[in-house]
Amino acid sequence: MHELSLAHSLVEVVEESALKAGARRVTLVTLKVGELSGVAVAALQFAYELVTADTLLAGSRLETRSVPVTVYCPRCDREGALASAQRFRCPVCDAPTGDVRAGRELEIETIEVE
Repeated sequence: MHELSLAHSLVEVVEESALKAGARRVTLVTLKVGELSGVAVAALQFAYELVTADTLLAGSRLETRSVPVTVYCPRCDREGALASAQRFRCPVCDAPTGDVRAGRELEIETIEVE
């Protein structure tokens, strides 16, 4: 389960940032998770609860924000969110496109500390 290794890495990064900021405890971590990231959010939540024990993140919440797949269409010269990650066609003119502009993210968005 790669979500366990992702959770470990997330905790390391957040804990390092929190310590640099002089925090005593992390209360919330918010992640942006792209629809194409390959991350199973439920599995990540479960792994997060396991790996935060005995860290500054113990008892903290992990919130995720889904990022839709957004593509660029050279025919329309526009970006648009796809209705489905299974169909890579411009949402305006229906031309095929593979120029993904968003949806692969796995980024820490916010960290709340005490």
